[in-house]
Amino acid sequence: MRRLLAALAVLAASSALAAPAQAALKLCNRTSYILYAATSSVAGSGSTTQGWTRIAPGDCQIAIPEKLKAQSYLVYARSALAYSGPQHAWGGDFALCVKDSNFTINRKDRLPNCTGDVFPVPFATVQTHNRPDWTMTFDDQPQLASLEAAQLTGVKRLLKDNGYKIAAIDAKPDKTTGAALNDFRKKMRFSDRDGNTELFAALETEAGKRGTPQGYTVCNDAKAEVTAAIGEAAGADYISRGWWRIADGACARIITEPLKQATVWLSVQKPGGGALVSGPDQFCVSGEAFEIKGRRDCVPRGFTASGFARTPTHGKSGSIVHVDENGLAAR
Repeated sequence: MRRLLAALAVLAASSALAAPAQAALKLCNRTSYILYAATSSVAGSGSTTQGWTRIAPGDCQIAIPEKLKAQSYLVYARSALAYSGPQHAWGGDFALCVKDSNFTINRKDRLPNCTGDVFPVPFATVQTHNRPDWTMTFDDQPQLASLEAAQLTGVKRLLKDNGYKIAAIDAKPDKTTGAALNDFRKKMRFSDRDGNTELFAALETEAGKRGTPQGYTVCNDAKAEVTAAIGEAAGADYISRGWWRIADGACARIITEPLKQATVWLSVQKPGGGALVSGPDQFCVSGEAFEIKGRRDCVPRGFTASGFARTPTHGKSGSIVHVDENGLAAR
């Protein structure tokens, strides 16, 4: 099973504000982070889970447009990868499967049997009080006073991750933040018509270029979708996991907690099979999603032995590996 996010899980707060009739489930972000939210509707023993809805600080987005009729609804959110430090998560204690990329997963049972690029995260129940529409608000700890306060605090946090010297991540306006914001807008060549939507999008993109999130991330710079698997030390033994499907131009955060090992082994395949990234070190793989303990006796155990490439982590808590049409890309 994929490791859960190495983050502080905070229960999401439900708001008593009713959403407009056409917005059955609206999610509002009163935190200082850009959030990516997933929702699940449960009926009987089955569920439909989908994500991700991007919500900038101080903003609200419609996650489910239909009127709420299911037995129950659940929600989970995580902070964007652009931020320095550990990723933060908002959820509860109900495990459901998700993917890194946009997804819809229909299940006939509630068991989080998640492997490969599908992994479990802890969702929280939304108390809709049997209303056909509802607004839910994600909160920081300590709680920010308003959506407007979250917006300013969120701008400060991203400006700091873009290298600006911001003294305090709070909702108080100050000259230093104003100067940094003006400088960033000039660098991005914003027009007078560009507002908060364009600002947060640019801040997230540029911060993502500067930082390396904790864990192990594989980015696909090739011109077609690829599938990736990893191998790593697990105590006195080894373990291999796969497959993660990574779209052209996308990244998959395969290990989410801080790295402790000196090496992660990587195998990447082209569409339809064929090695794009391989190496002399052998790990066991399977044609379907897998998690296999041990590197030896792959064939007798019903698996295939495949070559993996060493990717050193250089003692850092986070590593990003890029893959292009020629294999591992130098960065």
